[in-house]
Amino acid sequence: MLQIVECPRDAMQGIQTFIPTEKKVHYLNLLLKVGFHTLDFGSFVSPKAIPQMRDTHEVVKQLHSSTATKLLAIVANERGAVEACQYKQIRYLGFPLSVSETFQQRNTNKSIEDALLVVERIQQLCIEKGKELVVYISMGFGNPYGDPYSPELVCRLIEKLQGMQIGIVSLADTIGSASVHDIEALYSLASRLFPGMTLGVHLHARREEVKEKVQAAYAAGCRRFDGALRGFGGCPMAKDELVGNLDTELLLAALREIKAPVPPLNEEALEEAKRYSLEIF
Repeated sequence: MLQIVECPRDAMQGIQTFIPTEKKVHYLNLLLKVGFHTLDFGSFVSPKAIPQMRDTHEVVKQLHSSTATKLLAIVANERGAVEACQYKQIRYLGFPLSVSETFQQRNTNKSIEDALLVVERIQQLCIEKGKELVVYISMGFGNPYGDPYSPELVCRLIEKLQGMQIGIVSLADTIGSASVHDIEALYSLASRLFPGMTLGVHLHARREEVKEKVQAAYAAGCRRFDGALRGFGGCPMAKDELVGNLDTELLLAALREIKAPVPPLNEEALEEAKRYSLEIF
């Protein structure tokens, strides 16, 4: 089954001006009507690190959880995971793990080894609380820091996650540098080695690159894609120059062009959310 994950959290987090809570709530509730598999709506992280997400506690209480769309919140440590687990409407916790030692330190102030220990503890908490942990492998297609990188290195990290019984991993192109070849090389290897896991992609790309990257990932076996309406966003911890998320509409168009079985979406709700997005961004 093809899974489309909408990521307004990723789109909003790098905006300097604080978006009023009521506007966030309205936008997210519009997105919940569309029919996405998952909505990456917010994060329980330090407000000093990501000031835009300081109202996630207030936001989640006002979301319409009656829809089929599942809620995902990003956490960077155990405290954030405990906070997220307070809310029964949150199904998934997302944790950013990196194959780049430099970026892991920059993003969570931990080494990869220490971050894996945190992942293990958060996974146990998720099991106890009936949640599912999604691990994002950031810098999954290479990095600008000169750290060691290869698809095999990424797969060794996935193997450790598999050993923790983590079932969902999203391969993230944090700085938008992945070529079609990079996507094919990593995804085809990972999907062959870990057939029982759900392996998604969280790509950042310029508009003209979306189609070829999405279709390359699909051809390599990917069935879980992250996007954001209008292609806003990017990781504020990565570089000063942000490359946006995959524009959701371009993502859907690229999949439909190759006759991929895109789940039915409420197109009217999608248009309404797209219009209102200009109030947010």
